Amino acid sequence: MSKNNPGFSTLAIHAGAQPDPTTGARATPIYQTTSFVFQDADHAAALFGLQQFGNIYTRIMNPTQAVLEERVAALEGGTAALAVASGHAAQLLVFHTIMRPGDNFIAARRLYGGSINQFGHAFKSFDWQVRWADPAEPSSFENQIDERTRGIFIESLANPGGTFVDIAAIAEVAKKHGLPLIVDNTMASPYLIRPLEHGADIVVHSLTKFMGGHGNSMGGVIVDGGTFDWSKSGNYPMLSEPRPEYGGVVLHATFGNFAFAIACRVLGLRDFGPAISPFNAFLILTGIETLPLRMQRHCDNALAVAKWLKAHPKISWVNYAGLEDDPNHALQRRYSPKGAGSVFTFGVKGGYDAGKAFVEGLELFSHLANIGDTRSLVIHPASTTHRQLSEEQLVAAGAGPDVVRLSIGIEDVGDIIGDLEQSLAKI
Repeated sequence: MSKNNPGFSTLAIHAGAQPDPTTGARATPIYQTTSFVFQDADHAAALFGLQQFGNIYTRIMNPTQAVLEERVAALEGGTAALAVASGHAAQLLVFHTIMRPGDNFIAARRLYGGSINQFGHAFKSFDWQVRWADPAEPSSFENQIDERTRGIFIESLANPGGTFVDIAAIAEVAKKHGLPLIVDNTMASPYLIRPLEHGADIVVHSLTKFMGGHGNSMGGVIVDGGTFDWSKSGNYPMLSEPRPEYGGVVLHATFGNFAFAIACRVLGLRDFGPAISPFNAFLILTGIETLPLRMQRHCDNALAVAKWLKAHPKISWVNYAGLEDDPNHALQRRYSPKGAGSVFTFGVKGGYDAGKAFVEGLELFSHLANIGDTRSLVIHPASTTHRQLSEEQLVAAGAGPDVVRLSIGIEDVGDIIGDLEQSLAKI
């Protein structure tokens, strides 16, 4: 192990962790406690006043969660991280930190359906406005920026279509206008893509997916890249102005390149309360240890399945960037040379009804609303995860009526293909 530059697999196992100082336990303990004892009144006052780091209450921080945060920050190359209850909670806290009523942000049209719904509906209650842009056209982001724009949001690998996004090109737009670029890296994981290396300022994940990897625990995370100057303008008062909750502390001036992660914790998580449980943090930590092994197997299996489907007479199209003739293949080779991920879409000839029949005929695949499991998963987005969208929105999101989404697991690839074959034979 190089002390200066440990490898990805080493970080996935060791980052943030050490033997328990009290018991010598090698695995990170589950600190299943609500609160922590103070040394004395002055110690308590220092913790509450942000003058000293330490544990107060598990809603705000916990030693098990802290190891998870350090590990994900290391894998993404960030300065700090904040683990929360879900990917949606992570997004809420990010925008709560940068937005005020009447502000807007620009988001890519190709996003997870739940994010489209959160941005387009739930955020209206805060008077936060979303403006949609085409991730294939960076100019479509720039054309919508005005004096109330506070950020740009994209997915590195778009759900459900598995479409790669030119992160660096959109980062140029963000930097030109002094805006933070927020990248959801759930579909790729840092094993395939590290958005901070391509100009992103903040990374979010649903840890529920590939990072945990076993479909057994909910979680989300915010990674602070430490690259954005929050004091440059008055647009981000949560970080650049004195906080009355903490005796006038200016977070950016006090905490420097990890101030955003601190702000999300002490001004967002503290008050909204979407804390990840210590047990879920432990399960996700365990999953991360095998992330590089699982992700490579996911990618290898998915490429073999995509090639097989593309040659099948009952399949009308396959959208997988790992295929050499896919329009997205050049971006995949540039941003993710290790593979194109495990999630992709295709169309069964016969449209909506044929797609539903195909899904219902599968036996090895699990029909459910998740991705990133060790098991192979399937869903028909138009009738499930994206059904709240209009037909126009479905097409724009890459989830049209004929679309079937697969999340290819790490089973033997022959068994995966065999299940697809028997279901297609029934149609």
